[in-house]
Amino acid sequence: MSLIEIPNEIIEAPNFIGGEWIKGDGESIDIYSPYNGKVVGRTNESSSKQIDQAIAKAKDAQVLWEKTPLKDRTKVMFNFREILLRDIEKIAHIVSLENGKIISESKAGIMKGIEVLEYAISLQNLDAGSKMEVSRGVFCEYRREALGVVASITPFNFPAMVPMWTIPIAITLGNSYIWKPSEKTPLTATLIGNALTEAGLPAGVLTILNGTANCVNDIIDHKDVAAVGFVGSSKIAKIVYSRATALGKRALCLGGAKNHIILLPDADPEMSGIGIADSFTGCAGQRCMAASVLLAVGEVDKQIESIVERAKSTSLGDKMGAIITKEQLDFLSGAIDKAASEGAKILLDGREAKKPEGDGYWLGPTILDGVKENSEASKVELFGPVMSIIRCSNLSEALRIENANEYGNAASVFTNSGAMAEVVAQNASAGMVGINIGVPVPREPFSFGGINESKFGYGDITGENSLNFWSHVKKVTTKWQMQNDHNWMS
Repeated sequence: MSLIEIPNEIIEAPNFIGGEWIKGDGESIDIYSPYNGKVVGRTNESSSKQIDQAIAKAKDAQVLWEKTPLKDRTKVMFNFREILLRDIEKIAHIVSLENGKIISESKAGIMKGIEVLEYAISLQNLDAGSKMEVSRGVFCEYRREALGVVASITPFNFPAMVPMWTIPIAITLGNSYIWKPSEKTPLTATLIGNALTEAGLPAGVLTILNGTANCVNDIIDHKDVAAVGFVGSSKIAKIVYSRATALGKRALCLGGAKNHIILLPDADPEMSGIGIADSFTGCAGQRCMAASVLLAVGEVDKQIESIVERAKSTSLGDKMGAIITKEQLDFLSGAIDKAASEGAKILLDGREAKKPEGDGYWLGPTILDGVKENSEASKVELFGPVMSIIRCSNLSEALRIENANEYGNAASVFTNSGAMAEVVAQNASAGMVGINIGVPVPREPFSFGGINESKFGYGDITGENSLNFWSHVKKVTTKWQMQNDHNWMS
């Protein structure tokens, strides 16, 4: 088993305020490693007074940062990219330590974050504004300006990647950035903060505030915070969105998912076996892009056998990581029992998988067949390596079930028919669609974002669609000389 090394000493995760690492004023919060269930780190709740002081410093820093030429701002981001690549092993180790991922998954998350960073670096060439002579002697142009101080609340499941969806773009556009990482996984934030400082980011442009719900509320409510980004469960996303927008702030809040994969009889068994199994087992199923429900259309037992065999080979600690907490592990075990009591057949029971030595939170891949359409296993986001198979007689039935899903993050289809794939692409109620791809995460500059109960707010959180969220677009119309010919525009 290629388990990570557990440190002998507790790692501290202080706040980062005005370019200095400062311990939170409030209660201590222990950080447990899912690998062994032991305390490996510690942080502290931020007090309201400390949050006020931090945001005041961020506001002062933003004024000078926005006046820094875009090319110089992107130079800092380029340095940041080089440091992340240099330190990827160290950062990945800390991600895995506090989150439970295997090292290769942690590295992949960092690389996805670097992809967004590379897009931010390109803004000096791609988003230089626009100017046009709209009438004789009359010119219109747009200029992109920063909002000021912005904030982002990020989840436990991707301690490096999800923050990197927003940090590069928001900061490159000239904002100061307040980051509240998950209280379960704040250790990674210290490494990213140090990397940005080394890259040359001025003090105060990045602020890291640790804490729980009170800290989140204080950040949202602060008069100098202009916009709020959030990634987490739909329940909390809706609360954050409502609170922020009620105060007149911009908010873009990504929520949960119950992603469906439609499996058609003509699908390649090897491709579907690997793609579907890896989708629901990757990151131990703790990602909003994981396959949760397999809509098995017609005679697809051969493909399902391939999925089961692939999932069986996913050894814990080597090819799949741990569950974030004991409470979540217990919830998943109970959900499996409930599905079985409601008539589902357990094709693969992850509770019986061989576990690494120690007291970590482990659950192997689990496949439930014959799940009822309206059962908990088919509708509730379980957030673990559990896949529910619903048998469907035809594609229309499968799409009806997918469309009835309250979420709208991702959907995929496995088939060799271009016509059937296009039917799914056109009719799936999801913001991201995959064809023979189990995890249809778009590459930049194609932006990330769902629909329905998976997203609250307008736009997407990465790519071109994110630029207008993190900035104002100022329009300037100019005329310097009188012209001989006149029309309504002049």
